Amino acid sequence: MLTISSHITLPETEIEMQAVRSQGSGGQNVNKVSTAIHLRFDIKASSLPDLYKERLLKLKDSRISKEGVVVIKAQRYNSQIKNKEDALNRLLAIIQSVMVEEKARRATKPTRSSQEKRLGSKAIQGRRKSLRGKVGDEQ
Repeated sequence: MLTISSHITLPETEIEMQAVRSQGSGGQNVNKVSTAIHLRFDIKASSLPDLYKERLLKLKDSRISKEGVVVIKAQRYNSQIKNKEDALNRLLAIIQSVMVEEKARRATKPTRSSQEKRLGSKAIQGRRKSLRGKVGDEQ
């Protein structure tokens, strides 16, 4: 059972984990022990609330396929148990990221004093630049 929040949990039957051989260095252990974990989680078939399912499917994340399946490969550690925990923590982080409500953006206007200050500094800069010009023939 994966606890996401105080009122939402995922049964382990919805999370498919498979041990596979790890890539990279590790000596002889890499060739004979399957320590990496391949985690698959079908968003559409899960027991998550519909709001969270929608948000997860809208996420622009390379770990979420077009079919709505989260695929995580955990091979950070040399232990299968640690990699399982890592994969579950990463899945938990993805789900919790969509649980946070984003604040609605409110359009704001610059204050009158800030506008006047900006225009005043522009006028000063313009005068300063005009004084830098070439001195004409005075006849």
